[in-house]
Amino acid sequence: MLLEWSSRYDHLREVTREDVIVVRDAAAGKQRESRIVALRSLFRHAKKSGQIFRDPTIRIRVPRQTGGVLQALVQADIDEAIAAASTPDVRLIVALAAVHAARPKMIRTMRLEDVDLGNRRITVGGHVRPLDDLTRRAVLDWLGHRHSRWPNTANPHLLITQKTAVELGPAGKLWTTRATRNLTATLERLRVDRQLEEALTHGADPLHLALVFGLDEKTAIRYADSARALLGESAEQASQ
Repeated sequence: MLLEWSSRYDHLREVTREDVIVVRDAAAGKQRESRIVALRSLFRHAKKSGQIFRDPTIRIRVPRQTGGVLQALVQADIDEAIAAASTPDVRLIVALAAVHAARPKMIRTMRLEDVDLGNRRITVGGHVRPLDDLTRRAVLDWLGHRHSRWPNTANPHLLITQKTAVELGPAGKLWTTRATRNLTATLERLRVDRQLEEALTHGADPLHLALVFGLDEKTAIRYADSARALLGESAEQASQ
């Protein structure tokens, strides 16, 4: 960009807003975004150091990418994640991601008080949900293991490790994601798959998704749009 401008201009002061827009629109996707980020940094520094008097990148935006259609995991990938869940802690972690669409940070920061076994309720990311049988069994198995391994721990978090059992903080990110890190069905993919499955099952209704998972409007609409696209593809294939 700078080499091209140098053939026409003698100084950055001569670069106009229209020049920046042309550069932006000559690229696409991540490259377009990277160009604008780089030019903003350059011109802000130049203005701060007194080399230019106005910044031609001000109020120039890159349209937000909406992304493609979200795809569901195949059963083989899900089975692989289930097979990797061979210990009580990992079984609970996988259940929270696959059933309750919990992000890794939500999982590792959950507290004991977030699980209400008596009323069969669980709070995930501040959102109260019914406690299903599968997750309930995983919780009970883990709590039994936790009590037998660290009976005197004062850590208030649901999931603890050998290190955090003598502390009060949550488990680390790498510990939480370790079992599925190299699988196709990572915790993040399991979370996305769960929300997409809900959208496919309940007619691609963004309001329903927002209520069930506590999603914001844009995220719920994206899942609903992906579900509609997948349902449309299935209907088209069935008619052929």
